[in-house]
Amino acid sequence: MTTLDWTALILFFFCWLGYGPVLALVARWAGSLNADMVHVRRAWMTAMTHREIRLLDSQLMGHTINSASFFASTNLLLIAAVAGILFGGESALRGLAAVGAEGVPVKLLEGKLALVMACLARGLLDFIWSIRQMNYTIALIGSAPEVAEGADRTAYGEAVSRVLNPALSAFSQGVRAYYFSLAAAAWLFGPIWLAVGVVAAFSLMLWRQEGSPAARAIRDARRLLSHP
Repeated sequence: MTTLDWTALILFFFCWLGYGPVLALVARWAGSLNADMVHVRRAWMTAMTHREIRLLDSQLMGHTINSASFFASTNLLLIAAVAGILFGGESALRGLAAVGAEGVPVKLLEGKLALVMACLARGLLDFIWSIRQMNYTIALIGSAPEVAEGADRTAYGEAVSRVLNPALSAFSQGVRAYYFSLAAAAWLFGPIWLAVGVVAAFSLMLWRQEGSPAARAIRDARRLLSHP
């Protein structure tokens, strides 16, 4: 590996591992879409406890689980495809190199594919944990008491939201893995492409959290929910 490869790889790991802490730091003074959604979901679960018929909540959770399952299945297929090339022998690697990575040593090419697979594997684990927690949330929604005091309903909604929010945070982390997998795949074309890819992915995700129209709209909705 060249010095440029090492530099781009260090930048990749800094952005990949540092995105969460950086987002949490930014959210403290400017807010973020994820932080606002924590409050929105808490309001949803509190409203759920006040509904006599919770068919709407069940349907929404079912849709969310289907989305997570779709991403997990797609992730597994991508892992299988990358593993097929990585462990398919030198001929498979050389076939990939002919697409745009000519002259790259086989060992370095294996390292590049391993980085892509590591990102996808991390995302798959996040999706699996997300689906598990969503199933816990469904059980809590189904067991919500029909008759209870107002304070009890609010406390129960808070408890359910403490399961739902980590579930959807894990889902977001799984989706995030796709961004970094694409950045890692750009390394096949050279270290400059890796650096450009990871900076682009990092910047795009931060913008979507802070300045996108969806982020601004959800921030407004959170204010309305906090001060009805």
